[in-house]
Amino acid sequence: MQAYFEVGQIVNTFGIKGFVKVKPFTDEASRFEELKTVLIVQKNNLKEVEIEQVSYQKGMVLLKLKGIDTLEQAEQYKGLFLKIARKDAKKLPEGTYFIADLLGLEVYTEEGELLGKVEDIFNAGANDVYVVKDELGKQILLPGIKEVLKEIDLENEKIIVHLIKGLR
Repeated sequence: MQAYFEVGQIVNTFGIKGFVKVKPFTDEASRFEELKTVLIVQKNNLKEVEIEQVSYQKGMVLLKLKGIDTLEQAEQYKGLFLKIARKDAKKLPEGTYFIADLLGLEVYTEEGELLGKVEDIFNAGANDVYVVKDELGKQILLPGIKEVLKEIDLENEKIIVHLIKGLR
């Protein structure tokens, strides 16, 4: 399991006082208000910075980070990703998982046939869709519903699925 989760990317600056504009990668952008610090990923290094202020604008999160006080300083961080430690992540309800923990898991049918690995997960409105790809590059799209997803076993890194008619 991953030790850190990406929570956003700095996509631009905002104003002249060093604010950065962040595209959030979390379902709840308001989650940033609960964080005291974030980790900026810079050349494979993690730099912890304190969050001084959080506000919002058109689906983006505006952060004032300690030590970034001018437009010029903020510009240096454009394009960089923000992470948090797993221990700082929100606790999930029983039966729900972080997408980062599901990516790469092997997917098997109830009969034990390997379908491939989870390549991606995206939201399709009513439910998530799991993109499963085999070693030949063939994709299967599986709806993230309990009729299909029978067991998610993070410890053994596998998912057991029931293929309902029309999924292959």
